Amino acid sequence: MSTSPTPRPVTLIPGDGIGPECIESARRIVDASGAAISWEVCHAGESVFKQGVPSGVPDETIASIRRTRCVLKGPLGTPVGYGEKSANVTLRKLFETFANIRPVRELPGVPTPYSGRGIDLVVVRENVEDLYAGIEHMQTPGVAQCLKLISRKGCEKVVRLAFEFARSEGRRSVACATKSNIMKLTEGFLKRTFEEVAKEYPDIQSWHVIVDNCAHQLVKKPEQFDVIVTTNMNGDILSDLTSALVGGLGFAPSANLGSEVAIFEAVHGSAPKYAGKNVINPTAVIGSAILMLRHLGELEAAAKVENALLVTLEEGKVKTGDVVGYDSGRAGTTTQFTEAIIANLGRKPSTVKAREYRPLKMPTFPADPVTVRPKARRVIGADVFLESGEAPAALGPSLEALAAGTPLKLKMISNRGTQVYPDRGTMVDCVDHHRCRFVARDPAGDVTDAALLELLSRVAAKYRWVHVEKLQEFDGQPGYTKAQGED
Repeated sequence: MSTSPTPRPVTLIPGDGIGPECIESARRIVDASGAAISWEVCHAGESVFKQGVPSGVPDETIASIRRTRCVLKGPLGTPVGYGEKSANVTLRKLFETFANIRPVRELPGVPTPYSGRGIDLVVVRENVEDLYAGIEHMQTPGVAQCLKLISRKGCEKVVRLAFEFARSEGRRSVACATKSNIMKLTEGFLKRTFEEVAKEYPDIQSWHVIVDNCAHQLVKKPEQFDVIVTTNMNGDILSDLTSALVGGLGFAPSANLGSEVAIFEAVHGSAPKYAGKNVINPTAVIGSAILMLRHLGELEAAAKVENALLVTLEEGKVKTGDVVGYDSGRAGTTTQFTEAIIANLGRKPSTVKAREYRPLKMPTFPADPVTVRPKARRVIGADVFLESGEAPAALGPSLEALAAGTPLKLKMISNRGTQVYPDRGTMVDCVDHHRCRFVARDPAGDVTDAALLELLSRVAAKYRWVHVEKLQEFDGQPGYTKAQGED
C-alpha cells in the first residue's frame, strides 16, 4: 500500500541508445510495485541536440523538472571531444544536484573475481564543481587550460551529505579521497573541510586517503570501505572502478541529490550498439528507481522492488548477456528479465538481506554566497601568463627591464609548472606558454590595481599576454602555490 495519498509526479526522460528500454523496464516494475507515481515524459540528449538546442535540454523539460522536483532518466548521448557540453552534466548543474550517490554491492548470481568478499560501499561524488565546471580556454594555439574550481561551500555540502547518508544506512565509516598532496589548495580544500565537519559526527569513523592509493586499495581490499566522499573527477573515475568490482556498469545505479531537485540515473552510458535489440541489462536503472522511491518516501515499494530484484538475481532463471555472454545462447532478453522481477514482487531473497534504511536528512545551507570572510587580505603580486617562443634566458631579462621603475619585480618564470628562470640547471622542454611571477618590491606592500595595470601595459607593448592571476594573502597565508623548483 502506498504511503502517498495522491500520485507523486516524476519527470521521466527515456534518454538515448539503450535508455528507452531500460527506462521502460524500470517504469513497468515501479508501476507494478503499487507506488503512487505519475510520469511526465520529457526529452533531453542527442535527439534534442539534433533539433538545434545547444544545451541538449529543452525548455519544456526544464519546466517539468521545476514542477516535479524529481527525475528518473536514461543515459544521454553527448559528442565526445567536440561540440556541445554533456546534457547529463547540464541537468545536474542547472538544478544544483550537488552530490552524486553511487552505491555498489555484491549481488547474488553475479559472479566476479571478488565474489564472497562482501563488497557493500557507496561513493559520494561532488557533482557540480571541479573540472566539470567546464571552463576551458586555449591559452596559445598549442596550450589548453581547464580551470579546477573548488569552493568551501561545495565541499561542505557534499561532505555533510556523505555523513548524513552514512547515518541513514547505518554505515560505520566515511573516507575522504583527494589528491591534496599535489593540489594543495583545490583538493586540499575538500580534505580540510572534511576534517572540520567530521568532528560533528563522532559516531562515524573518518579517515583521509590519497585518491591513487584509494584506487589501489579498492582493487586490493575493497571490503574495508563503507562510504567514500571525493571530488567530481575523482568520483567519476572511482565509481566506475567500484562498479567493476560487482559485475560492471549494468549494476551501477546513482542518485544526484540537491536541496530542491533529485535526479536518478544509471552510471552507464547509452551503448548505442545494443540499442533496440532487447538484450540490455536494466538493473542499474531499476536500482536508480529504488533510490528514487526511497527519496519520495515510498519505502515499502522500494523494499518490494529491491527484494524482487535480488530474488531474480539469486534464482538466476533469467540472466542478461553481460552476465552470461551475449553470444552464449543462454542470455535472456530485457523484457524477460523485467517480467521475472515483476513476478517476484512480494518475495524476499534467501541468501542476501536488503539493507535497512532510515529517511535521509538533507543538510541545509545558508543562501549567502560568501562562506569565508578573512580578517585581513592583501595582494602581494601577480602571475602574468604570456604567449612567447622566446627562451627563458632571454625572456627573463626582457621582463625585468619592462618592470623597472614599477612597484613590482620579476621573481621567476615557470613553464608547465616548473621554474625555468632564474635557471636552476633543470632540463625542461618548454612550450610557448609562460607563467611570469611578479611580486612587490616592498615585502610589506599591498599591490594596487593601478600598479598591476601599469605593469600589464608595459608587458603588452612587447608580448602577447594571455591572462593574469593576482597573488593574494588571506589572514597572512598565501592563496597561491609555488612552481616546482621555486624558492
